[in-house]
Amino acid sequence: MTQFPDTPDFIQPTVTGPTAGLVASLSRAIHEHRLLPGTKLGEDELSEIYKVSRTVVRSALQALSHVQLVEHRRNRGAFVSQPTMREAREVFEARSLLEPGSARSAAERMTPEALARLDEHIEAEHAAMAAGEAGRALRLSGQFHIEISRIADQTIIAGIIERLVARSSLIIALYWKRQSALCEEHAHHALVEAFRRGDGQEAQALMARHLADIVAALDLSDTPQPSVNLKDILSP
Repeated sequence: MTQFPDTPDFIQPTVTGPTAGLVASLSRAIHEHRLLPGTKLGEDELSEIYKVSRTVVRSALQALSHVQLVEHRRNRGAFVSQPTMREAREVFEARSLLEPGSARSAAERMTPEALARLDEHIEAEHAAMAAGEAGRALRLSGQFHIEISRIADQTIIAGIIERLVARSSLIIALYWKRQSALCEEHAHHALVEAFRRGDGQEAQALMARHLADIVAALDLSDTPQPSVNLKDILSP
C-alpha cells in the first residue's frame, strides 16, 4: 500500500479510510503543481499507482470534484480542473474584496501564538525555495493566506477565502508568467510586521497590494499544457 502524505492544509472533502489518503495525496500534488490543470486522471492508472480499488479512486475523484480540484468531462473521464481566464479574474476580484479586510481583522485579533504560526509559514516557504521546490513554496504561500483568514476569526469569510485560495493554485499553474515573483519574500514579511505592530490599516493596504502584484504576474491568455505521465509524478 502506498504511504500517503499528511493532509494538506487546504479545504478537504469529508471522506474516510483509503479514500481520504488518496484525496490528500492528489490534492497535494495539484496544489504543488506536480499535477497541472488539464491532466487526465485515469482510474486504472491511479488504481495501479496507489494499489487501491477503482471504487476508491472513483470516490476520491468525485470528492475532489466537490471542491473544484477535479472536473469530469462527459465520455472522457476525470481531469485536473482548468479554470478559464474569466474565472481567474473573478477569483482574484473576490480575493481582493475579502482578504484586505480579513488582514485588518487578523491584525486586530493577533496573538503571540498566531504570530509564531505565521513566522513558521514564512520560514517553511523560504526553506522550500532554497531547496528548489517552487510548487511546495506556492502551496505554503496559499496556506499563509488561509491562516490569516482563520486568525481573523470570521468563519464564513474564512471558508470562502479557503476555496478561493485553492482555486488560485490552479490559476497560477495555468497563467503564471513571472516565476521570479515566487522570490518576492518581502510581501509576507511586511504583512507579519504589520500584524506584529497590530496595525490593521497597514495590513489591509499591504494585502491589497500583494494581491494586485499576484494578478500582475498572471498572463491571462491561452497556454498549451504538456502531456504528463501519472506514474512518473505520483509513484513514491
